[in-house]
Amino acid sequence: MVDYLPILSTLVAAAFTATLWRHWSNNRSARYLMWWTIGVGLFGLGTLTEALTTLFGWHEWLFRSWYIAGALLGGAPLAQGSVYLLARKRTADRLTIWLTTYVAIAAVFVIAVPVDADAVVDDRLTGSVMEWGWVRLFSPLVNTYALVFLVGGAIVSAWRYHKRPDRPHTRVRGNVLIAIGALLPGIGGSFTRLGYVEVLYVTELVGLSLIWLGYRAIVGDSARSIYEPQRSLQTV
Repeated sequence: MVDYLPILSTLVAAAFTATLWRHWSNNRSARYLMWWTIGVGLFGLGTLTEALTTLFGWHEWLFRSWYIAGALLGGAPLAQGSVYLLARKRTADRLTIWLTTYVAIAAVFVIAVPVDADAVVDDRLTGSVMEWGWVRLFSPLVNTYALVFLVGGAIVSAWRYHKRPDRPHTRVRGNVLIAIGALLPGIGGSFTRLGYVEVLYVTELVGLSLIWLGYRAIVGDSARSIYEPQRSLQTV
């Protein structure tokens, strides 16, 4: 039963992406919304490859797509959206260049790496099938980047709102939900390295749902944002 959770996660990601797309299409100058839209969309692509693997079995290009969309891009684009809130635009632009270059190089190796056919399990996606084990070393840095800016950024935001005189509790709770939700898939990914893919499927669904709930809470709150890119918009 757990093996089919990626189907539900993909549907949730598609609906969340559509919501973010509507918000961004009304505010094209909001880079953070653009990156969040890309991030949730790629998250959904990753869970889609998991769903297709469950339904139809392991395929080499499903695996490669899963590794790029999930292991390399599962949280980084969302984190980049947070960078555009937390940092100056010039700094965020520079980090964007670094991130996209790094991921592009890593993706080339993921596409090129030979696959150990003897290590393949028909309904499981795991990086252990790559014959060049060093290719897997690309993902920890990207995941650390996501941890620092997505999880850390949400925690910092929650603390800043908590310290404000008016204490907008809805924005505090929303950011806490985002922080927890962003942390969960990373925990699930660690279990995947140990062979427990089912843990990842659960944490992906719960994590994405919490991020969406947190986003909805922030969007629905009338308190003034502490971030200039958000203050200039009516949507968030």
